[in-house]
Amino acid sequence: MGESLFGIHGAALELRSQRLGLLTSNIANAGTPGYKARDIDFAKALQAVSNGASAGGAASAATQYRVPVMPSLDGNTVEMATEQTAFAETAVGYSATLSFIKGRVDTVTRALKGD
Repeated sequence: MGESLFGIHGAALELRSQRLGLLTSNIANAGTPGYKARDIDFAKALQAVSNGASAGGAASAATQYRVPVMPSLDGNTVEMATEQTAFAETAVGYSATLSFIKGRVDTVTRALKGD
């Protein structure tokens, strides 16, 4: 029932959450020599979920290393401006998806109450 009620939005919320975690890890390791920044190709992961994959499996399959614009001498590929921009965009998407799901729950709750 959850899948039909929320459609793809439940999986999108889970994917965005996993992407936020990955981006947070990148930011936390900005000073770690040799750390390789990773990101989830959200569109690719969402497409995999649409084709029947689990959100976790789709996120793993769509995770890739980020190619830096300006590589650092210590081998770290985290670029703070890129990470912060991706984090902000994902956070906005997460919030929008969550608002949509909340609206669906509120609609169903009103319907069940007979309002």
